[in-house]
Amino acid sequence: MAKDAKVESKNETSIADKAETLVEPASPVCEEVRNGIWRTRIKGRARKLSHTTQFVIAATVILGLTMFSVGKLVSERIESAAVQSAAEAGAHYMEAFLEPYVQEMSRDNSLSTASVQSLDRLMESRALNQHIVSIKIWRADGTVVYSTNKAITNRKFPINEITEALKGKVVTDLEELSEDENEFERNLNVPLYEIYAPLRDFSTRKVIAVGEFYEKADRLEREINRVRQQVWEVVGAATLAMLTLLFFIVRRGEKIIQRQQVALHLRLQEQTRLHISNAELQRKMATATQEFSRVNELNLRRIGADLHDGPAQLLTLILIWLDELTENGSAVDQEALEIIRGAATDALREVRELSRGLALPEINDLSLEEDLHLVAQRHEQRTGTRVTLNLGPLPEATPLPLKLCLYRFVQETLNNAFRHANGEGQVIQAQYIDHVLNISVRDSGPGMAADAMQLDTSGRTRLGLAGLRYRVESLGGLFSIDSQTSGTSVNAQFKL
Repeated sequence: MAKDAKVESKNETSIADKAETLVEPASPVCEEVRNGIWRTRIKGRARKLSHTTQFVIAATVILGLTMFSVGKLVSERIESAAVQSAAEAGAHYMEAFLEPYVQEMSRDNSLSTASVQSLDRLMESRALNQHIVSIKIWRADGTVVYSTNKAITNRKFPINEITEALKGKVVTDLEELSEDENEFERNLNVPLYEIYAPLRDFSTRKVIAVGEFYEKADRLEREINRVRQQVWEVVGAATLAMLTLLFFIVRRGEKIIQRQQVALHLRLQEQTRLHISNAELQRKMATATQEFSRVNELNLRRIGADLHDGPAQLLTLILIWLDELTENGSAVDQEALEIIRGAATDALREVRELSRGLALPEINDLSLEEDLHLVAQRHEQRTGTRVTLNLGPLPEATPLPLKLCLYRFVQETLNNAFRHANGEGQVIQAQYIDHVLNISVRDSGPGMAADAMQLDTSGRTRLGLAGLRYRVESLGGLFSIDSQTSGTSVNAQFKL
């Protein structure tokens, strides 16, 4: 049990030591870190405030301190001027009463008993003691030769308070009466201000004594407080008016800045979007140009193959028959002539078909609407099918490259409609709305297979569609195919 008590005692001592360690004052480093954290938090919160709020806070502090200093300075000047003015008026008033009694001091440097009694009677006057509660007359050496408080008469005090008055100046003081010679006035427990006035010799105008009197300051203090209140009201109103005006000016400026920032942000977003769109368009144009060149090469190969397999073979057949007739040397066989004439006719027809498809249409002077009518008319004449035109409003002036693109677009899609849909339900639709030109060619055939819409160049039909796609995209347009079992629609869109 004793051992347990000792262990327990040791544990309590250890815990107490730890507690003392925990409550030790923070080190200067920790205090500096804590102050830094608080400063960081305050700065972070200040950054979250709007510019108007930050300005109002700063302007309130700066302008408040400035106007407080101005108000305090003006109040002190007014108080000093009011006290000085009252003191000078009181000094002139008291000089008229006291100077006749101190003339003898120019000779004896003291007051006679008669003069002291006259001054006592003067202080008992009701007209005077309503305002003046105490009078002292000082000699130049600091001796009080007369006082309402008889206890300090003929006592000598420091002359620092009467030094300026001995030089001929009127001195006033509205502060607490803390000097030894002011014990009587302090016991009156009324607000007083003391005035030191020089008393002069009538003949020489030399200062021969100093008159000190204490006047009740309650009226003066009320007047000073009233003027001080007016000053602070004016200063406060001016400060509030300036803060309000500055607040509205800064808030208006901040709103303008915010609107400009929003507009600038939107412009930057639009510029970024246009940059991305332009980059994508340039990429598409470059791809379309490269693919279009490849498609043109494939077209030339296709045309070469068509010429080789069609007219060239027919012409070869004609030459063989001519050689055979020449070698036999016999009379011209009517049947051979018919074969030769038929082959020549077929060759001519195929050459004309190829030439008609390659020939550049005369569309320089035609409008877009006339261009579409022309391509539909030629298709109808060549195939004997019907083409319906549903044309909305179209631009009056269209660049020649765009008209050529649209002509070839409609020509190729109508050829595909005739080839794969037998020319059923051929319709050309075109309209120009909000600076966007939409044109489509559709038919009512069985539609296209899914693999045929991949637009690769492995077949004849796909070669034509791929060429249309790259031709449209090379001019910045959008190409699309919509094919269902009820028909196929090939679409192109251009933003002009």
